[in-house]
Amino acid sequence: MGQTEKTGELLTVSEVSRLSGVSVRTLRYYDEIGLLPPTEVTEAGYRLYDEQALHRLQCILLYRELEFPLKEISAIMSGSSFDMVQSLERQIELLEKKRTHLDNLIILAKGIKVLGVNKLDFSEFDVKKIDEYEEQAKASWGGTAEYKEYERKSAGRSSEDNRVLAVGLMNIFAEFASLKALAPSDERVQTLVKKLQDYITENYYTCSDKILLSLGRAYSGGGSMQHNIDRSCGEGTAAFASQAIEYYCGSRN
Repeated sequence: MGQTEKTGELLTVSEVSRLSGVSVRTLRYYDEIGLLPPTEVTEAGYRLYDEQALHRLQCILLYRELEFPLKEISAIMSGSSFDMVQSLERQIELLEKKRTHLDNLIILAKGIKVLGVNKLDFSEFDVKKIDEYEEQAKASWGGTAEYKEYERKSAGRSSEDNRVLAVGLMNIFAEFASLKALAPSDERVQTLVKKLQDYITENYYTCSDKILLSLGRAYSGGGSMQHNIDRSCGEGTAAFASQAIEYYCGSRN
């Protein structure tokens, strides 16, 4: 496996393996294909790596995490215009997109778990319906700071992004449905109201108690909101959520 001691600032292949979690066999293969040559090779044949080689290995591992083929990684890193800092910035951007994608998948998976596959279509939340809700909202409170905040947060969102947010919101109402046997004032129900308020604030606009109370009354007002919630989560869910919101806002004022 090679010598275990350091030679100056250089690390042996075994030490690099322990440090990075990459097997010695893989490191040797990276050397064979010219992807990660050692900094030096001793007369005894030991591969030695310096700090720059470790940086290169980190870059390779990030590309591998992003599921780039080795051939493509080699082409990128052997190009004359390759820059380690720029590459890292690009990797961060790609990893953030991957994280967003995974977050969306988690939300959708939770929707399947809570609501079931048959109810996950949310036909009421298609693009036309979302546009219709936006027009209604703009007509009602388009001049407010909250609406301007909503416009900023929603700028650039795709129809898929909007659908995922709708599923996440409906997941919360599905949790209300699971607690309908409890009193609206129950601590678990009230914790869920806070979760709903925080979700709206994070993804749409700052949801004050006043706005939350208004939304709660809309949920049980017999309109499309109540229909959508009850259709997806069960009859009476919207009214129960509304009662819980009334109690929540009343107890804080």
